[in-house]
Amino acid sequence: MDHSLDEPPPSIPPSTPQSLSREDEADLALTKTVFSRGARTLIIGSFLLAIVAVPLAQLFAERHAASKSPTLPMLSMFKLLPKWDRIRLTRTLHDVNGLLPRREQTQTVERELETQSVIAQWLRPKAQSVLTSVLGVGNGQTYLGRDGWLFFRPDVDSVTGPPFLHPAVLRQRALTNKVQPDPIKAILDFRDQLAKRGIDLVVLPIPAKPTIDGEMLSAQIPQGHPLENPSFTEFKLRLQERGIQLFDPTVVLLKQKQLGGGAPLYLQADTHWRPDTMELIAQAFASELHLQPLAHPPDFHFTVRDVATGGDITALLNLPPSQNIFPAQHVRIRQVNLGNNAWRPSSDADLLLLGDSFSNIFSLQSMGWGESAGFAEHLSVALGRPIDCILRNGDGAFAARELLSRELARGHDRLAGKKLVVWEFSARELALGDWKIIEMKLNVPPAATFWTASTGQTKLMSGIVQAISSVPRPGTVPYKDHIMTIHLVDLRDQLGTNSGTDQSIVCLWSMRDNIWTDAARLRPGDRITVNLSSWSDVSAQYEKINRSEIDDPSFRLEEPVWGTLTSP
Repeated sequence: MDHSLDEPPPSIPPSTPQSLSREDEADLALTKTVFSRGARTLIIGSFLLAIVAVPLAQLFAERHAASKSPTLPMLSMFKLLPKWDRIRLTRTLHDVNGLLPRREQTQTVERELETQSVIAQWLRPKAQSVLTSVLGVGNGQTYLGRDGWLFFRPDVDSVTGPPFLHPAVLRQRALTNKVQPDPIKAILDFRDQLAKRGIDLVVLPIPAKPTIDGEMLSAQIPQGHPLENPSFTEFKLRLQERGIQLFDPTVVLLKQKQLGGGAPLYLQADTHWRPDTMELIAQAFASELHLQPLAHPPDFHFTVRDVATGGDITALLNLPPSQNIFPAQHVRIRQVNLGNNAWRPSSDADLLLLGDSFSNIFSLQSMGWGESAGFAEHLSVALGRPIDCILRNGDGAFAARELLSRELARGHDRLAGKKLVVWEFSARELALGDWKIIEMKLNVPPAATFWTASTGQTKLMSGIVQAISSVPRPGTVPYKDHIMTIHLVDLRDQLGTNSGTDQSIVCLWSMRDNIWTDAARLRPGDRITVNLSSWSDVSAQYEKINRSEIDDPSFRLEEPVWGTLTSP
């Protein structure tokens, strides 16, 4: 029956049931549903079985692993179990309470079980494979784009999020994340400290992948229209007003994209740029610096290599090793050589590059895309001169500056003879990074209070772990390798004696190829045996790799040593 718009709708007869809210429906289901005794028993039994099955499976797996390798460190669930000698001495309720694990212990085990649980390790890749291949769903770290493309969620969030320079956003990040959120404040402070030594600064923010190849994220993003944070233009203008040089590669990349018929400039399943894109920016940036050419430029030549890998975003999806949803991508790199040797940074150069993973990609072998073919190498070629560099994966807002500051604080003048510092960082750091104010003060080398190894020396030592740096969970960061730092005390040699300095700061592998090492499971109080060698012996190889530090700032003035764990 038709009703005109002017007529009121027919009233609902009293006998017609009214729609219920979800809360009312749930209340009725809980209070009115009747189960038979058999159904109740089955439901409760299934629920209890599910609760008990997970820890039992984990306990069985850990006991089996321990029986196969008795030298392995204590596995996760066993850490909560009291020692038998303590159980035998239990006499009072207070003693019983002392056997119970503390909150910090349970939280540590919970964090480990998130990734080390045998059921999670078996189920998560299979579930993610179904979600990705059938439903087209990523995870908390990744977005699935078009035609097999992957995007790092922080990259997307940084360009689609609120303006990073808005006062309310700055206040919220400072309070919520406990960071210094203002990049302009940090850049100005760094520029002023360098200026006191007559050194210029150039800032080089590398556009995030969705800024340049946004059309591969969504068909609704027009090609040639960069996705940028609303504050990015203001950021550039405010630096320009304060006399800070900035080179924005976006214009060059968009022009190249147009000339190339829209061909992508970034890697399909990785956060970083393609090798030819990186070389293009190295050449464009070098031409903007207008440096005087050297009378006798280095003898550079190239070795062409083909490399293929799956990309760091693929690893974050935690798919089965046999997955073929995202096959390896093949690219061609040009390795830079000096004479018969691979390119190396020169501490005597007048230009220092501070950079993050955008400089390390194609240069750091552990990233999977080859070596000796990165941004530093090709910038050196484009400038026709040697350069020095301090590079560290991740935390581009502060990591490289922190390394420079630490060298100066230890009395190593890394800025000696420098005329220009280039600070390269991913543009996502502007919205998400911690822009710490870091002092660049050259100190007198401190007296040695911590044990260090001489160059070329390796020594077997034992000690007690006093403090330990944080270690990321595998699959939560885009870098598959990680180095941790520990404070080792009661340091003794094989004869059980110490050399007067019975403590040391030790760096060890904590994650290799997205798998925790035995060292990642160390805890304060553990006595370990390690082979210790000079950090200078490995720094050229390992300095670029993502590394965490102990929370005590005083330790950062101490020269670390490199350690290889030999027994728990």
